[in-house]
Amino acid sequence: MPNIKRGEIKIGDQVRIVLKKDQRTNKLTKGVVKEILTKSATHPHGIKVRLESGQVGRVKELTGRNWV
Repeated sequence: MPNIKRGEIKIGDQVRIVLKKDQRTNKLTKGVVKEILTKSATHPHGIKVRLESGQVGRVKELTGRNWV
């Protein structure tokens, strides 16, 4: 999977993340970004975000952008 940079992720983007509990299986969870938690520009395991659902995980895929 390509390494997604922090600057590529915006609040409101639809993403697929891997939750901490799913790291072994790499099961992805879909949601909308509410908050970007990682401060650095990159991270080897993915940028950590909080979804609108409250779930926290590392971004593995960008699936869409919600235009306001």
